[in-house]
Amino acid sequence: MPLDGVVYRPPYEANSLLLEVTQGCSHNKCTFCYMYPDVPFRVCPMEQIEADIAEAAQTNVNVRRVFLEHGDAFVLSADRLLQIADAIHKRLPRVETIAMYASIQNIMHKTDDELRLLQKAGIGGLDIGVESGLDAALAYMNKGHTAQEAKEQLLRLTAAGIDYSFNAILGCGGAEQWQENADATAELINAVQPHLLFIGSLHAAPGCKLYTDMRNGTFHESTIGQLLDEQERLISRLDLKDTIYFGSHPSNIVPMQGRLPRHKQEMIDIIHETREELRDRLNEYPIRGGEGSVLDLS
Repeated sequence: MPLDGVVYRPPYEANSLLLEVTQGCSHNKCTFCYMYPDVPFRVCPMEQIEADIAEAAQTNVNVRRVFLEHGDAFVLSADRLLQIADAIHKRLPRVETIAMYASIQNIMHKTDDELRLLQKAGIGGLDIGVESGLDAALAYMNKGHTAQEAKEQLLRLTAAGIDYSFNAILGCGGAEQWQENADATAELINAVQPHLLFIGSLHAAPGCKLYTDMRNGTFHESTIGQLLDEQERLISRLDLKDTIYFGSHPSNIVPMQGRLPRHKQEMIDIIHETREELRDRLNEYPIRGGEGSVLDLS
């Protein structure tokens, strides 16, 4: 059956089968988020999930990756996730990975043994909105976790063999703390060594607290120059063994992809070139479109 409401998924899940197991987000309090403003959180009945899997199996029998919707499906208990995984594997035997959005709080509520069982059931590719390593930014963004808690829980995932995307947001510290945000976030990323690093830039839309705070001057947005400086500072401080850098979100002044440390200098060089091209606009603020896309930098 069709998924209810607006459906969000990471860009790298474009070819995945989307399966609704929850609606909305269990936290739904992040200062910058406008994804589920009027969607009460709900767990879908197992009967509905099994029916959807059976329907998908009629046309997607060869699918290898499933993405569980909506906001943070990893909030489900380990028992429910294992039940869903079992139903998927019975109907879709070629599935290798069952991915989903997750939060740091979701991980806290599962034991080490449960995490290992989930990994054996094919659950991985968790998309985690860590956002920052700066506690002041995390508190303002109302993420519900500290940098230390994020470090502890991400290391637990690694120990269980569950891979994940570390999602970070440039500009979380605002115009006043862009340097601190870059340094603290790089420190956290270095400590956990994620398989995938997903980078976006802070933006807001009507319906979230950040939008109101930007308009009334409570939160001072970073300029184009500060976002470029923060991106360079973050990348320059990363000390990674082998991490995919996915920074092609339309909210970024410089969309780019690469592998760190292999492409580190190339990425920094691109930022330098962009800064020179935009030297007359560095004190301006980016004009945003849909999904925070940056408009008119020509």
